[in-house]
Amino acid sequence: MTFELILSFLISSVISVIMSLILIPVLKKMKAEQAIQEDGPVWHNKKQGTPTMGGIIFIIGIIVAVFAVGFKEMVSGNFSHIYVLVFAIIFSLIGFLDDYEKVKKKQNLGLRAKQKFALQLIAAIIFIIVMQTTGNMTLEIYVPFINITFSIPSVLYYIIAAFIIIGTVNAANLTDGVDGLASGVTIPMTAVLALIAFFRNDSINAIIAASVTGGLAGFLIFNFYPAKVFMGDTGSMFLGGIVSALVFSMDMPLILLIIGFVYLVVTLSVIIQVSYFKLTKGKRIFKMAPIHHHFEKSGWSEYKVFTVFTAVSVIFSIIAYFGVLQRFQ
Repeated sequence: MTFELILSFLISSVISVIMSLILIPVLKKMKAEQAIQEDGPVWHNKKQGTPTMGGIIFIIGIIVAVFAVGFKEMVSGNFSHIYVLVFAIIFSLIGFLDDYEKVKKKQNLGLRAKQKFALQLIAAIIFIIVMQTTGNMTLEIYVPFINITFSIPSVLYYIIAAFIIIGTVNAANLTDGVDGLASGVTIPMTAVLALIAFFRNDSINAIIAASVTGGLAGFLIFNFYPAKVFMGDTGSMFLGGIVSALVFSMDMPLILLIIGFVYLVVTLSVIIQVSYFKLTKGKRIFKMAPIHHHFEKSGWSEYKVFTVFTAVSVIFSIIAYFGVLQRFQ
């Protein structure tokens, strides 16, 4: 399986680089340009005109790698990777609609919140039902470090699962606010998920996770500061979808609380800021939310935000690995 993981990573990363070289000029020609948030940091205004929807680049690389390396699994009748990929692509399509609306209107306003939530909820419920009925997911909850597993009623599980999935998708979306940040934070997460799947002899999930890692590594060359392309909601929602799909497919959704620590902090910073603003009628805790913008307004460069947040993601991804170590020993 080691060869398959390396091959998945290489195919996905190489295709991402090639697709970047092809699609970035195309996106520029199509004027699929990023609209900058009006109340964001003023120095982000120089990003105006940078092409968006770049998530298409690494998504293509991931799909090709998974089907090429996972073909043997399909022949043997294992189609779990199809469910995982299709689920993530559905979220990517929701993100694409959002990006399209922003590009069309030339402002940082896409689909309405209710529209996005409804689409995300439908996608999450369908995925959970399909995975559970096809035997690719159980209704058990595994608790990292404590190494215990318990079952809960199906309806309650579906509600919790939908909440976790939608939360992860939107957390990945919120994290994509600084050049390369969503890519840098997610790479350690999927790399460790590939490692966990490898030691569990879960070849198909290992291939998917390795492909995502490779795709993002190739894309990051062009997405790193100063970004030549943004992934947009097309890419960030795909990432949230694929990460949540992987942990559910591996029957360890609670690992997201550890492996997705940066996602969690970014999301909580928005919730805290909005809640405090409403309670105090206009006061703020952070200079700006999400929290990476707070650090920017405190004097951090985008490079420093990327480096620190990615380092934190690496640390918590390693912690998550040791948290589930007992399960596959």
